[in-house]
Amino acid sequence: MHFDFNLYSTPLLFGFLQGWIYAVLFWGRSRRSGRLSDLFFGCLLAALSFEIWEYMLGFGGIEILWQELEFFPRNFGLLIPALAWWYLKMQFNPGYRFRRRDALHALPFLLYVVYHLLVFAQGPEFVAHWKSAVHFPFGIYLLEDLLKLALEIIYFFKALRLYRQYRNWAPSQFSNIETISFQWFRNFLLAFLASSVTGWSMTLLDIWWQLDFWHDWWDELFQAGLIYYLGITGYAQTQPRQLKFEGADKPVETTVETQKTAQAPDAETQQLKARLETLMRQEKPWLDPDLSLSDLARQLQTNGSVLSAVINRGFGKNFNDYINDHRVEAVKAMLGDPAVAHLSLLGISMECGFNSKSTFNRAFKKAVGVPPGTFLSQSKA
Repeated sequence: MHFDFNLYSTPLLFGFLQGWIYAVLFWGRSRRSGRLSDLFFGCLLAALSFEIWEYMLGFGGIEILWQELEFFPRNFGLLIPALAWWYLKMQFNPGYRFRRRDALHALPFLLYVVYHLLVFAQGPEFVAHWKSAVHFPFGIYLLEDLLKLALEIIYFFKALRLYRQYRNWAPSQFSNIETISFQWFRNFLLAFLASSVTGWSMTLLDIWWQLDFWHDWWDELFQAGLIYYLGITGYAQTQPRQLKFEGADKPVETTVETQKTAQAPDAETQQLKARLETLMRQEKPWLDPDLSLSDLARQLQTNGSVLSAVINRGFGKNFNDYINDHRVEAVKAMLGDPAVAHLSLLGISMECGFNSKSTFNRAFKKAVGVPPGTFLSQSKA
């Protein structure tokens, strides 16, 4: 069996191999770290690789898929949206465990596999008859394509909704949200949207212009590029610690203490607020760049929900703004201290608990109204 390396087959082959190399890397890391999201991301890359292997083999001159394996289930298009969805769920919540009901998301793919295997098992002659008498005349192939399109749309909007909920939730839990991978998750969704739009656009162009095999491969090339991007960038992402977001569909447990705090401030709420202010003034927990709501709640011997409500109602801020405002005030105080004159503005911000320039600039401008550079210039004037 000879593979013809040419302008069309070679890029797809590289994308196919890249997908499998990174799939193995993700599976290995999942085994070492116990991160279930890595396991599913590896499966996602493997599935994406099988989306381009038909064209890869065809351009390479290998006809096995259209001869010995005709009608065999050979791609994972009906499973990819669910794999992407599972990956996001498990990235947002490393403690998430796959449950039996989650397997329902794979039902369309399983029906596709069973249908194709039953027909394939009858032999080549039956396959040829079935395709000409049933599969194409009754539009079963079209139903498979429409189901794939429907799943891509449904899961994209489910994932987008989950991502937006996650973005709204994170500032109430973490003092530093730069490490929560907002950019990666956003780009992950945009990459799949672009892949879907490119694929279906090529399908429409193919129907309209009746493109031949050699002109109908641009979406396959895009898919190979997508595999490279997802593999390299996805593997570089680190899982933020203490991340446990389950989405708005998860029932919120309420306690008597939480219900009290949600009502008008009482003596206990005022007492907790006073304890919080004392802790912030004396212990300065905001100096920890990775301080989270649960960390602060542990120091106050309360739970995160109660503490979050106290900060929201008592100070009119979310947790992220509350902590960063303390850091900004510390920066402003240090700017006039001769003992730190040798430090740059960024160095001072690091001393006060910030861990990146972008976070510091954004928090400073939000709290003071002007960028830190402008404030410093005005202070010297």
